Amino acid sequence: MHLDQNVALRPLHTFGTEAMARYFVEAKTHSEVLTLLTYRHMIRMPVLFLGGGSNILFINNFTGIVIRINSTGILIQDEDEKYVTVTAEAGENWDDFVGFCVGNKWAGLENLSLIPGTVGAAPIQNIGAYGAEIKDVIESVDVAEIETGKLHRYANSECRFGYRDSIFKRELKGKVIILNVTFRLRKVEGGTSDRVTRLQGDRETGSSFLRIDYGGIHDELDRMEISNPGIADVRKAVISIRRRKLPDPAETGNAGSFFKNPVVSGEQFRALRTDHPDMPFYPAPGNIPPDPDSMKIPAAWLIEQCGWKGYRSGDAGVYPGHSLVLVNYGNATGREIFELATRIMESVAQKFRITLETEVNIVG
Repeated sequence: MHLDQNVALRPLHTFGTEAMARYFVEAKTHSEVLTLLTYRHMIRMPVLFLGGGSNILFINNFTGIVIRINSTGILIQDEDEKYVTVTAEAGENWDDFVGFCVGNKWAGLENLSLIPGTVGAAPIQNIGAYGAEIKDVIESVDVAEIETGKLHRYANSECRFGYRDSIFKRELKGKVIILNVTFRLRKVEGGTSDRVTRLQGDRETGSSFLRIDYGGIHDELDRMEISNPGIADVRKAVISIRRRKLPDPAETGNAGSFFKNPVVSGEQFRALRTDHPDMPFYPAPGNIPPDPDSMKIPAAWLIEQCGWKGYRSGDAGVYPGHSLVLVNYGNATGREIFELATRIMESVAQKFRITLETEVNIVG
C-alpha cells in the first residue's frame, strides 16, 4: 500500500466534480483493509471509505484520508441442483459481477444490470431497479468494525433492508466497512428454467421467476422479438433501456437516480390523487407502518411536473431523458449540483407537500 497526498478525486467518482483528498490509499485485500483500520487509530483526521464512487457528491475537498476499497474475487461457497451460493469481494465491479452470474446461468441479478458501483456498496442502498431489489438474493454480508477491526457476519434478516435502505445506511453507518457479500442465486438451464407457464400482461412466458412487467422490459423484449425470454435476454433488455434513458457517467457526470421515490401514506395519497388525478403510483404496503395503503410516487414525475426536466444552469442540470438524474455537463462544482438539488426539493415540497430524500451521499 502507498499513501499519497493531495489526490484529485474527480476521476474516482462518477459525478466528476473537482475535489481533493488530503491523503489517499487503496486497499486491495482483506488484510490491507484491516491494516488500514489499525492505522486509522493512529491519526486524528476524518476517514472516508470509497468504492466505485457512483453514489457520492463531494461539495468540498476532503481534509482527511480517503481509503478506496478495491478488493476483488468471486468464490462459489455451495451449490446443489437448484441454487448456488457465491461470495463476491467488496471491490468487484457490480455490473461485471452481474454479467459473470448471468454468463454462468445464475438467475436473480439480471434486472440489476448496468447499475454503476461496486459489490460492497450495493447492500448499503439495497439497490433496486425494474422490479427487483438486491435484498431478495443476499444471503449474508461480511463486515469489519471500524473501531476495533473485529469481523462480523450479518444474515439477510439482520440487515434490516428497506426501500433504498439498510442497517449499513443507518445504525451501522460509519461503524463498519463491508468486506464481501454472499448471494443465493437460482441455477437455470440454458438461461431459463422452471417452465411453468403464467400470463404476463397479454402474453405468456415460460419463466415464472423472471421479472419483466416493470419499467418497459416487456416492450423492450417485444422490440427484440423475444417471446420466451431467459435471464440473458432480460439483462440485454435492461442494458438497452438504461443506455437509452440514462447518461453514461464516462461522458456526462452523474450518479444515476439522485432522489428516492417517495412513499406516502394512504391518506396523503388519496388527497394527492384528488388534486392530481393523472399522478402515477405503485403500491408500497408496509413501507409506512402500520399503513397497508401506502403508495410509492415516482420522483421523476414530481420533478417533471415542477418544470425541471432538461433544466440547465451553467454545467449543472437535470438530464433531458430522465428528470431523476442530475448531471455535470463538464465543470459544475459539487456545490452547484447540491444547490440545484435543494431547489428541486423545495419546489416539490411546495407543489405536492412531499419531501424528497436523496439517494446520493453528500460529502463535504
